[in-house]
Amino acid sequence: MQSPMHSSATASDERREWIRIDDRVLLEYQLIADQEGVPMSGMLPASNQAITDAIQKPAADYFTQQGETLAHSPLLPWMMKVDWLLEVIVKTLADMHPGGVPIAQVADVQLSGGGISFMSPRHFAVGDKLRLKVVLPPFTPIETTAQVIRSMPAKDRTGHEIATEFVGLSPNDQEALIRHVLQTQAERLRARRGHEAHSAREA
Repeated sequence: MQSPMHSSATASDERREWIRIDDRVLLEYQLIADQEGVPMSGMLPASNQAITDAIQKPAADYFTQQGETLAHSPLLPWMMKVDWLLEVIVKTLADMHPGGVPIAQVADVQLSGGGISFMSPRHFAVGDKLRLKVVLPPFTPIETTAQVIRSMPAKDRTGHEIATEFVGLSPNDQEALIRHVLQTQAERLRARRGHEAHSAREA
């Protein structure tokens, strides 16, 4: 029989796992074909703008996180130059191999330690398994397998709302996800309270 303390800790872990936030991350996903085990892309080929956004987002997140510390660093111009060179290389490869350069793209998602929901241009069936790559701000990559638990046409009929549950997530990656979710939630709460306090002073 489990002790009350153990049961309480287990319940707390489960609650942490399913706390979810709306977020913007780098996301890449592929359908895993059941018969051959060959990944099939579910994403549209990356446009030049999508490539630019994908390369600039991690750096922008890092700059935001570091604030004034990085603004006056002599490394900043070099970091920007590396980003620019990487963008040129990836765009050149994409032009040479249309549709053949897989790259994570910036996506609005709903994220938790137990799964991820996102908009997809193509339909996936409930039960389909996807190979996922997610980059948490600023540079935390997570690769895992997820199973589709809900799939429905988007309200604006421009794609499909896909909800998934992680089925191959390592404990370390899950902890990184949960830590990101809780930290983001706390930062937004502080920002909202600060805004409310500022508004109250001006009233």
